[in-house]
Amino acid sequence: MRIKLRTYLLGACFCALAAPALAGDFTLTSPNIKDGGPIALAQVFNGDGCTGGDHSPALSWSGEPAGTESFAVTIHDPDAPTGSGWWHWTVFNIPKNVHHLALNAGAAGSKLLPKGAGEGRTDFGFSYYGGPCPPVGDAPHHYEITVFAVKVKKLPLNAQSSGALVGFVLHFNTLATTKLTGLYGRSK
Repeated sequence: MRIKLRTYLLGACFCALAAPALAGDFTLTSPNIKDGGPIALAQVFNGDGCTGGDHSPALSWSGEPAGTESFAVTIHDPDAPTGSGWWHWTVFNIPKNVHHLALNAGAAGSKLLPKGAGEGRTDFGFSYYGGPCPPVGDAPHHYEITVFAVKVKKLPLNAQSSGALVGFVLHFNTLATTKLTGLYGRSK
């Protein structure tokens, strides 16, 4: 019994040394949105009663695990009264040497996305960033910005891929994620 335990512990030590970066090492920051903080009007949707700047936030990430071949970014509102939330932005096939997206990279027709990256269809019905615009009177919604470390260079997605499809494909191809959440609500 003692020898088996020693062998198990020795094997566990070798596995720990060979393990990829921990999810805690993978971090996401934004100069525009602080985790748990309010979302500024610059990132809020411009339409449907909202009057924001509709600029996608600047994002930077680091510490992805070994084996990462590309990145993806999603912005999702799980509080939207739809039963499945609301997809505000999906970006995929970001090359593995890219660790940031510029402010307003998600604008319609933007040339600020990295070469090779693509955007999926949001729940607004278009394939570029659409900012927060929750119903008047709702408690502030949580806007989850997630960066995915992806184990393949290219995902089989395109501009018609819904947020749900992007999420499904990412489920099977993600090594690690990092997230920050911004809050936004409106009283009128």
